[in-house]
Amino acid sequence: MSLESRKNALDDPGAELLDRARSLWEQYGRIVLGVVVGLAVVGLSAYYVVTGAARKENAASERLAEASDLFWRADYDRSRQIATDLAKQYPDTPSGLDALRVAGDDAFWRDNWKGAVDDYQAYLKKRGSGLLANTVRRSLGYAQESLGQYAEAAANFDQLVGQIDRESSGEMLCAAARCLIEAKRPDEAKQRFQRVLDEFPDASYQVQARVELGKLSPASAN
Repeated sequence: MSLESRKNALDDPGAELLDRARSLWEQYGRIVLGVVVGLAVVGLSAYYVVTGAARKENAASERLAEASDLFWRADYDRSRQIATDLAKQYPDTPSGLDALRVAGDDAFWRDNWKGAVDDYQAYLKKRGSGLLANTVRRSLGYAQESLGQYAEAAANFDQLVGQIDRESSGEMLCAAARCLIEAKRPDEAKQRFQRVLDEFPDASYQVQARVELGKLSPASAN
């Protein structure tokens, strides 16, 4: 503190505090100001990111609603075109992701198995779990089976056992077994049919499993 400041401090008790405050501001004020400005910039950027994402999702959801409406009206070609364009235009939005599922369903119902497989796989690559993902995986399995990709279809059906409900688990085991028979893996197919009998006795697929198991191993059929 300067001699003048010391003299002023004796005359005014608050002078020393003001002098110290001035010194601290000169030493740290720019740092504090820089931090405040930096936080303001980050906050402003976050605001624009969030509002921008919301605008994108709103626009995407409107197009998705249109594609979904066309799907339920069985206008699969127009629905698929809108859904495909939407998925490309807004790939990072929830509606853009769901558009892949709609596009896959459109292709499925047009017997376009290759297109369905591609769209379903693109969806599952981004969202591999959850109720909708299970529905997509189920459709993917049936599309792969129709395309002759039996081993891949069986693997997807296997993943769904125990993921939906008991009736569906019986269905998935029988579907996996059917594909394994086509893939020339009868022993693995028998294991799936036997699981239906052992683990899901209340499923309606019991009869089918028993009949198919009898065809594969007549001597040991239950």
